[in-house]
Amino acid sequence: KQWYQRRVRGENLSPNGGGLPSGDLLAAINAEFGSFDDFVAKMSAATVGIQGSGWGWLGLDASKKRLAIATCANQDPLHATTGLVPLLGIDVWEHAYYLQYKNVRPEYVKAIWDVVNWKDVAARYASALS
Repeated sequence: KQWYQRRVRGENLSPNGGGLPSGDLLAAINAEFGSFDDFVAKMSAATVGIQGSGWGWLGLDASKKRLAIATCANQDPLHATTGLVPLLGIDVWEHAYYLQYKNVRPEYVKAIWDVVNWKDVAARYASALS
């Protein structure tokens, strides 16, 4: 389960990432959260608020075709614990950020938006819908 989460994270991030998603994914984010900025604020707050180690997730409730933000403690997998299909994962285990950000998790989460590979997230979204 941990290997899958790490694979998603690795594909979700790119040095050429950042910016805004587009198309159906952006429309779904705006419909569910009000705006992209509101989504980033809500997901960042949920992720920073994890006690100890874990993951912040943007997932899809495939039966309702709705996006949701969720958190999982430790290495608990998103789908098995919530039923959501993982689209975007933010790893907040200390090893993910400690060397660069020390114990300042909010700065790490703020910076991660600059490297999100929205093409990968959009592809996961489209695949989960079909």
